[in-house]
Amino acid sequence: MSSSTNPQATAQPVTNISIAHSPDSDDAFMFYGLATNKVRVPGYHFTHTLCDIETLNRRAQNEAFFDITAISFHAYPYLQDNYTLMGCGGSVGEGYGPMIVASRKLTPEDLSKIEIAVPGELTTAFLALKIFNPELKTKVVPFDQIIPQIQAGKFEAGLIIHEGQLTYSTSGLARVLDLGVWWRETTGLVLPLGGNAIRRSLGAEQHKILSKALRDSIQHALDHREQALEYAMQFARDLDTSLANRFVSMYVNERTLDYGADGREAIRKLLDEGYKRGVIPIGPKVDFVD
Repeated sequence: MSSSTNPQATAQPVTNISIAHSPDSDDAFMFYGLATNKVRVPGYHFTHTLCDIETLNRRAQNEAFFDITAISFHAYPYLQDNYTLMGCGGSVGEGYGPMIVASRKLTPEDLSKIEIAVPGELTTAFLALKIFNPELKTKVVPFDQIIPQIQAGKFEAGLIIHEGQLTYSTSGLARVLDLGVWWRETTGLVLPLGGNAIRRSLGAEQHKILSKALRDSIQHALDHREQALEYAMQFARDLDTSLANRFVSMYVNERTLDYGADGREAIRKLLDEGYKRGVIPIGPKVDFVD
């Protein structure tokens, strides 16, 4: 007598993993492999939520909302009890970074006399600005409204992130200070801007599996650049393909696969400086999973 096997009885359980990142071309490029199922992990299913980075910073601070989430490094001390940093997936400025731009020619010294539009108080750009000069007056404005509000005369200067670093001059604005250049001149280190954090409660085994999945996704995008860039273009916010490729190259590269010893030192240095200067009220305890 033959017996039939119930497929549902033998199906392997699937672990659902929630991933959150910003709707930016560099993040989209990085997660291309996982988001399009070009990179698969047996027994795992990934759901992706796209949200601006300041909102992700706040969500991760208030609750362990996602299993893996993109964050600004500035936000890490506020969520370090529930999350640890992944050893891959970071965006690092190699002698470049967020910029202060203005509607007219200003010097860094002039900044103390005006109010500066900033993209969020948990962004690393804001942290670097406050390390540069803790006394500067700032006001939070959505990052994609900073350049338009300078052009409209609501602010004389603003702190820009993302693609604005490549397009500000075509908007008729002048650069006052590149914080990535300043940081390198001051410390000799790269400026770490954002990374991926993973919930501690997932445990060491899943940390290892998921870290490999993200690294494989990054490597797949680098190995299939044309297809990954085509996918990322839908998030490029009016950049043409050439500029989008340049922007992605700035923030998805070998450093994204692994920070390197000096990159990890830079993360610790940045957060320690923020703590010493009173910008961050919580002592940072930086650790990584690989």
